[in-house]
Amino acid sequence: MTGDPQNPPNRRRIAFFALDGVQSLDVTGPMEAFAVANRFGGAYDLVLSSLRAPSIATHAGFSIGPAVPAESLTSPLDTLVVCGGSEQAMLDARDDGTIIDVLRRHASRARRTVSICTGAFVLAAAGLLDGRRAATHWNAAERFSALFPNVQLDDDAIFVADPPYYTSAGVTAGIDLSLALIEADHGHYVALSVARQLVLFLRRPGGQAQFGVGLGVPASAPEPIQKLAMRIIEDPSGELHGEGRRVPDLAALVNMSERTFLRTFTKAAGTTPAKFVEEARLTRAKALLEETVDNLDGIAHQAGYGSVDALLRSFQRKVGITPTAYRERFHISSSAMPFRTHEARQ
Repeated sequence: MTGDPQNPPNRRRIAFFALDGVQSLDVTGPMEAFAVANRFGGAYDLVLSSLRAPSIATHAGFSIGPAVPAESLTSPLDTLVVCGGSEQAMLDARDDGTIIDVLRRHASRARRTVSICTGAFVLAAAGLLDGRRAATHWNAAERFSALFPNVQLDDDAIFVADPPYYTSAGVTAGIDLSLALIEADHGHYVALSVARQLVLFLRRPGGQAQFGVGLGVPASAPEPIQKLAMRIIEDPSGELHGEGRRVPDLAALVNMSERTFLRTFTKAAGTTPAKFVEEARLTRAKALLEETVDNLDGIAHQAGYGSVDALLRSFQRKVGITPTAYRERFHISSSAMPFRTHEARQ
C-alpha cells in the first residue's frame, strides 16, 4: 500500500498489534467487525502483528496467528490497533522500550491509532495520550489514573474519540468502537449491516457503570471505617445513613471528629461518605433488579432510595439507562441460578 496515510486510498490497511497474554476477544472481536464490513462494501486489509513471534499466546490458553513482526510493517497504516491483555502484561509492555518505540513510529504514520481495553496502558506509556481523554476497562481504571495522571480518563465511557487517538473500554467495547469507525469510514448502512450480522447494538445504551462493582474498602483501612462501610453495604436502607444522618452523626459513630472522619473515610474508600452511600444503594438496586421480580417501589425502598423517582434519577445519572432497561438486559431467571436456588432451600 502506498500513498499519504492522511488521505488513504480505497483499501484501508489495519494492523492489530498484540502481545502474549492478549485477551482473545480484544483481537478477534474488532477484527471480525472489520472483516464483516468487507461483505457490505467496506474495504479493509487486516493484518495481525506482534513484536517478533509468528503466533501469539492468548490469555485463554490458545494461540492465534500467523502474526508478522511489527517492525516489518513498512507501508503506512490507515489504522493501528493496540489490543489489551492482562493488566500485568500491559504493565510489562509499558516498560519495554522496543515495544514503545515500535508503536510510536507506527502511530506517527497512521491516520488513526486505536486501543482496545487495557491497550490504553501502552499508548499512555508511549506518551501518546497525554492531555487527551481516554477509556479503558473499568476494573483497571484506578491503576491507570494513578500511573498516567496526565491522561483524562473517562471511566464510564464505552469508547472515547480524541482524534487521531481512539480508546475503548473492556473487551467487547472494542467492537462498539470498531462499529463507530466503520460508520465513519463507510457510512451508517455498512455499520448497521455489520451490527445486525453480529447481532449487536449499533450504539449500545449506557456506559461501563452498567458493569462495574464500584465498592470496596482495603483491609489496611482503620477497623472502625471498615465496619461502618460494611454496615452501609449490607443495609443501604438502614437508619445508619438515612435521610436524617449527616456527616457529624457518622463521625460520632466511629469516635472521630468530622474533619478526621471525612479525611480518613475518603482516603480508605476512595470517595466521600455520601458518594459511598449512593454507590451502595445503586449496587443493591442492581442486585435486586438482576435477581428478583420485585417492583420498582419495593426495590427503591430496599435499596434506601425512599422513592421510585430517586431510584430513576440515580440510574439515569450513574448508569445511563432506566432500571427497567437494566433488568431487561441483566435479569437472571431462577432456572439460571441453580446453586443460589438450592442454597435458599436449605
